[in-house]
Amino acid sequence: MNINHILEQHEIWLETFCQKGSRANLCGANLRGVDLRGTNLRSADLRDADLCAADLSNANLFGANLPGANLSVANLGGTRLSNANLSGANLSGANLCCANLSDTDLSGANLSGSDLSAASLRGANLCGANLRNADLFNVDLSGANLSGADLSEANLNGTNLPEGNSCSSENV
Repeated sequence: MNINHILEQHEIWLETFCQKGSRANLCGANLRGVDLRGTNLRSADLRDADLCAADLSNANLFGANLPGANLSVANLGGTRLSNANLSGANLSGANLCCANLSDTDLSGANLSGSDLSAASLRGANLCGANLRNADLFNVDLSGANLSGADLSEANLNGTNLPEGNSCSSENV
């Protein structure tokens, strides 16, 4: 797999509105520790990809498909992940500081011990997500679905929780 070729073809695909090039298909790819800082992976398919310890800071993953992906201890600081599918993804220990996760599907995702400080999770689906020990300092959770989410020992200082928060008190 030539990652540079895939990224070049994906960029062409985006620039030509899907007329030329090809959408990045990195399903199941081993991208452990890879440097993808600032990369445009908008709408890319990364299902079940291994991105453990990868640097995706300031990347554009708007609308990307990442269910089941391993992003543990990855650097996603400042990354645009809005409208992405991260259901069942492993983001434990990841840096998501200042990331945009608005309207993202994080149902069943593992975000334990992750740094989400100053991130936007506005309208995100966190149903059944594991946020144990996560840093949610100054996070915008307005409109988010937190049903069944585990927020045990999470830092919620300055967090904007959704109205009618459905989390049970034992999980907060």
